[in-house]
Amino acid sequence: MAKKTIEDVDVAGKTVLVRVDFNVPLDSNCCVTDDRRIRMALPSIKSVLDRGGSLILMSHLGRPKGEPGDEKFSLRPAAEKLAELLGKDVGFATDTIGDDARAKAGCLTPGDVLVLENLRFDPREKKGDAQFAKALADMADVYCNDAFGTCHRTHASMAAVPEAMGSKPKVVGFLVAKEIRYLTDVVANPQRPFVAILGGAKVSDKIQVIRNLLDICDKVLIGGAMAYTFSLAAGGKVGNSLVEPDKVELAKELIDAGGEKLVLPVDDHCGDAFGADCNKQVVESGQIPDGYRGLDIGPKTAQLYADVVKGAKTIVWNGPMGVFEMPPFDAGTKAIAQAIADGQGTSIIGGGDSAAAIQQMGFAEQVSHVSTGGGASLAMLEGRKFEAVELLDDA
Repeated sequence: MAKKTIEDVDVAGKTVLVRVDFNVPLDSNCCVTDDRRIRMALPSIKSVLDRGGSLILMSHLGRPKGEPGDEKFSLRPAAEKLAELLGKDVGFATDTIGDDARAKAGCLTPGDVLVLENLRFDPREKKGDAQFAKALADMADVYCNDAFGTCHRTHASMAAVPEAMGSKPKVVGFLVAKEIRYLTDVVANPQRPFVAILGGAKVSDKIQVIRNLLDICDKVLIGGAMAYTFSLAAGGKVGNSLVEPDKVELAKELIDAGGEKLVLPVDDHCGDAFGADCNKQVVESGQIPDGYRGLDIGPKTAQLYADVVKGAKTIVWNGPMGVFEMPPFDAGTKAIAQAIADGQGTSIIGGGDSAAAIQQMGFAEQVSHVSTGGGASLAMLEGRKFEAVELLDDA
């Protein structure tokens, strides 16, 4: 799936329209509280600026339902944070394709940066509207997709804009190029043993991922609350654990299809309430008593999984093993994170809670790749094609 990158395009004297992911958290004073996503876009941004191009950056932020101009969803704070990180002025347009955006885009000179207001203030963004997309495309000479977190979407800025660019260059930024390299190329040709660790709450969220990975992995390790649906499917007792009763038959099918490849917990760490100070027990899997709920994999499972992970040459992890935000039910997730960090294999951490866990536990620098997109990384692990990427120029 190799695509041309921003590095492959001559940008001198040209305006580059970049779809970035500036969907950053803001506090009650509308200040950016975590600038990681903005920093992740800097390599692509600096590549254009260093080579004499100008930039128009577009992004969504949150899910605004009100009128444009709602401060809680404005990208102005992100533009200000970007200016701070770049050490230079960054322009801001109070609309996306209106008078302010067109006027400011028309005045750009080499080295200038302009951030457009939140794309989702205009309902045509989520509808993939062609006219809205053409108005954006008409502002620039080059299109660059560096927003992996929304690559599985077909919103206007992701799919309709590159279509509207016609024969103009359409490329990926460095961030999306890296995600593609790890989540498709490495997974398509893994060094073996290839081990996947899947956690999280719901089997239903990961059905296609489990099916796809059972076809290509040597082992698929299951943890998190979805393990209790598998336990129920195997005839076990799950007490008050979070389960999906309507997915029990599906879990049975996956157990049958997976055979020895599909590895389920052998013990569970459970409590009589959802809280760190609850009464706790470690029980054999399938033996959770009434009044208790599973909140983490047990110590035997943690050791079993860690041993499998340490011997792997390629590892994909998506979803925590338990309630990692609440000690002592973070122990299983910690054990997996430690085993991945200690191992010698290529390690790919899916976005969302897995990325949060690996960051929180201090192992982010010891793994090969931490994905920036939870939903997008899952979709890619399902083997889905992304229209937003397919539309871009092949390398």
